[in-house]
Amino acid sequence: MAPSETQVGIVGAGPAGLMLSHWLHLHGIHSIVLEAKTRQHCEERIRAGVLEQGSVDMLRSAGLASRLDREGMRHEGIEIGLNRERYRIPLAELTGGKAITVYGQHEVIKDLIARRLADGGDLRFECGEVSVHGIEGPRPSIRTVDSSSEDGFLCDFIAGCDGFHGICRPSIPQGALAEYECAFPFAWLGILAEAPPSRDELLYMHHERGFALYSMRSPSLTRLYLQCRPEEDAGLWSDGQIWDELHTRLGCADGWRPTEGRILQKGITGMRGFVVEPMQFGRLFLAGDAAHIVPPTGAKGMNLALADVYVLAQALRSYYHDNSTAQLEQYSAICLRRVWKAQRFSTWMTMLLHRPEGASPFDRRRQLAELDYVTSSRAAAASLAENYVGLAMEF
Repeated sequence: MAPSETQVGIVGAGPAGLMLSHWLHLHGIHSIVLEAKTRQHCEERIRAGVLEQGSVDMLRSAGLASRLDREGMRHEGIEIGLNRERYRIPLAELTGGKAITVYGQHEVIKDLIARRLADGGDLRFECGEVSVHGIEGPRPSIRTVDSSSEDGFLCDFIAGCDGFHGICRPSIPQGALAEYECAFPFAWLGILAEAPPSRDELLYMHHERGFALYSMRSPSLTRLYLQCRPEEDAGLWSDGQIWDELHTRLGCADGWRPTEGRILQKGITGMRGFVVEPMQFGRLFLAGDAAHIVPPTGAKGMNLALADVYVLAQALRSYYHDNSTAQLEQYSAICLRRVWKAQRFSTWMTMLLHRPEGASPFDRRRQLAELDYVTSSRAAAASLAENYVGLAMEF
């Protein structure tokens, strides 16, 4: 059977791959999205939940925000806790009206899948084993193999949007990419609880027993995290132990404590920073977690993925509409400026708020002084706010 043909073959049906496919559709460019997992898996996997102002604006401009505008929870501030007291960072006030919106990544994916299918998009789930070939040549290809069939797809370009553990990045010849990595000495024990939010904004709490985060995913679901060791086994934590520790770390002097509810999910989230340079090789372009990972403290992962594919879609539009390769050649340079700024901020937030084991008395006092500065200085709070709501897109 002759291989199918498309202009852009996209590996991965996460936010990066689906958003890229939608942008390309709006630009009149054909794409195929190939995903090894089921549609249900993609739509139900609970991950990131904070959208920067720029990401919300992007989804609105792309016609994808009708449900987001109805159900998303706009937050004009966040809180930082220290010594059982809360200090509010007024994001909107400090950034000229910008804010964040709590809207789960799986909800973004549901919206994208529904829209792509309504627009006649070619989305293929449960593709089996996926591989990419000929990325150095003018017509790269993607091959999928499952128990009953084998398919091939000839492409002008391939977008690797298949995550950190995907097949696209390892398909680039060894030595062509430089890898930069930082492993943090702690992780998060996270839970999704069937409990209505009891606070209006996210609370980042620094505590002598370790960091804790109070957040939410919907009017009926809360998402909470506890700093733990990277080798921690979530199965060894009973629901009662988790709630006891959350009450200890998040409890405030005014008596506020998180509302308990049935724990629906729990797991361990590792903390690492990772970047590859460049984010392209031949006719293969990496986007999202395939190219970079940030510690979740700064809430940047999904937002970086959306920013990557916006840049890539504009570059592909220039190629097909203007016969220009200039923007494609600059894709990595443009994206990496934003990626490294996000790494800087996410690492700073992580080290500001967590309690490293074995920290010297000097480092401990310096950390407390920095927390005091951030929560008492308008200039320091403004810097945090500018980064948290999202830096402007650069080209």
